[in-house]
Amino acid sequence: MYERELKNLGLTEKEAKVYLASLELGPETVQNIAKKAGINRPTAYLQIELLKEKGLMSEFQKGKKTFFAAESPEQLSRLLNVQEKELESKRAEAMKVLPALKDIFAGAGERPLVRFLEGTEGAKTLQTDFLSVKNKNIEALSNLDKVFEAFPKHEQDYSKKRIEKGIKSRVIYTRQDGPLEGADDPSKLRETRYLPPEKFPVGADITIYDNKVAIATYRAKPTSVVIESQEIADTMRVIFNLIWDGTK
Repeated sequence: MYERELKNLGLTEKEAKVYLASLELGPETVQNIAKKAGINRPTAYLQIELLKEKGLMSEFQKGKKTFFAAESPEQLSRLLNVQEKELESKRAEAMKVLPALKDIFAGAGERPLVRFLEGTEGAKTLQTDFLSVKNKNIEALSNLDKVFEAFPKHEQDYSKKRIEKGIKSRVIYTRQDGPLEGADDPSKLRETRYLPPEKFPVGADITIYDNKVAIATYRAKPTSVVIESQEIADTMRVIFNLIWDGTK
């Protein structure tokens, strides 16, 4: 009883047990306090020493025996005052060092932001993100068989919206039935490079747009990861262009 409240005031669980046992017993030997608190004698003695340091217990001699007694619970308010002063001191120290820490953080450069999207709705959210691209260019490495399986109306839905927004795309893709007819129709604002799937088994889609790289798998439950980092996006574009130039 009241152990949780005492812990909230800054006592440990064992300190709270010993203090409450001592309050109930009055002046007692460490052996009896330990028994009441449900802990062993050495542990009880250690907790008593800690409580004495906090001003919550005291000791005295009676004959040849040493007795320990809990101080008035009013001392707990003094303990709170001490904690408040310590907290104010820590807050003041933190405010002094915070500007310098912020400078160090800012100087460390860009930190990639990673998002995870799951399910069909997550994949649709990802496509919506593609359509918000600011520089109007998208590069992608794709397994069209898996894309069309997950989104049978991909060309009518997503591609149509992309064209309406004037977003150009370059796509390196695999497809079991060979190159997609009309894939490079200028009206579709799309250039493509075909890779034979038996030689290049692409399992996941990688899309590069603005300062982001999206990696998506289209299994029973589509899963996508979006990494937002200019450095990573630029590096992935270099790799994409190496593949693009090598497949003319």
